[in-house]
Amino acid sequence: MIARALLVVLVLGVVGVQKGEAVRGASGAVDGLTLEQQVGQAIVLSFSGTTVPDYVSEALAERRVAGVILFGGNISGPEQLRSLTRDLRRYGGRPIVAVDQEGGRVRRLPWAGPRAEQPAQLARGTVRSAAAAAARALRAAGITVTFAPVADVPSVRGAALAGRSFTRDPDAASDAVRAAVRGWRSGGVAPTAKHFPGLGGAPTNTDDAIVTIGRSRAALDAVDLPPFRAAIGAGVPLVMVGHARYPALDRTRIASQSRPIVEGLLRDELGFRGVVVTDSLEAQASLATGSITKVSERALRAGADLLLLTGRGSYAPVYEHVLAAASRSPELRARVREAAIRVLALKSRGAPPPPG
Repeated sequence: MIARALLVVLVLGVVGVQKGEAVRGASGAVDGLTLEQQVGQAIVLSFSGTTVPDYVSEALAERRVAGVILFGGNISGPEQLRSLTRDLRRYGGRPIVAVDQEGGRVRRLPWAGPRAEQPAQLARGTVRSAAAAAARALRAAGITVTFAPVADVPSVRGAALAGRSFTRDPDAASDAVRAAVRGWRSGGVAPTAKHFPGLGGAPTNTDDAIVTIGRSRAALDAVDLPPFRAAIGAGVPLVMVGHARYPALDRTRIASQSRPIVEGLLRDELGFRGVVVTDSLEAQASLATGSITKVSERALRAGADLLLLTGRGSYAPVYEHVLAAASRSPELRARVREAAIRVLALKSRGAPPPPG
């Protein structure tokens, strides 16, 4: 037991040193970026079609965007995807190339795993091995980030994410999330624990409706937060913050716009030091609180590092709005710089581009 404890301490120490080195390197690199480029490092965009549009290639070449999220309409097969991701990297900036690859029905690369949905992965005891195999396939295709695993714990009748979550048991869910994070990382793809601080109590997806989760802080601690604690302990490089409202944590703001939730709970209490990415800012629960430009600025001010834009036409207005706001506000400029440092560190260590 003593030897094992010493080994854990040594491993955590090495990981801490590596993360520290990455952040220090990114701190130096960010000073070589203009404000326009620093703002760009806070945005992930989507686009239509199976080739790179001119506006995306220009944004990548000028470092005015951190990367892209790909959907089914961007992918027609393995060779086309490899060509697409090579083109994205060719424009420079070590772009993040992200997909949703949870397993089962939620797989943007249909030829890659995990083949089973998360509950079946747990039942078969294949969580870690399935994630590792999937990561190798995604990395070979040029993908650097997966928005998985789902760390939500279904806890109400008809929970919207029940079929995509591992289990209703918080302890078993924590073990599964930990295994998934380690599997994805071992295969060379950066995983993302989602949807913080937990959508297991939601009967409706925030993509489609306003959601309020009215449970107590004690209930959140007992049911919803353990898998996120496990993910952080396993070194998850990204956490996705959702758009539900949690009155026990913040009476006025949804999670993605809440500084008490992002900075107070996730960073200060849980100790997360990686990249906070928003769920799609075009979700109905997000846009119910304001325009796409307003919700983007609020999320950034709350502590998010990456703004996830999945709608057509969102990139230009969000980029221009955040740039103008940061030009006026020293506080927002400092927040943009902090976000850019974390994203550059992610690109360097957590989600490096594949060789070739």
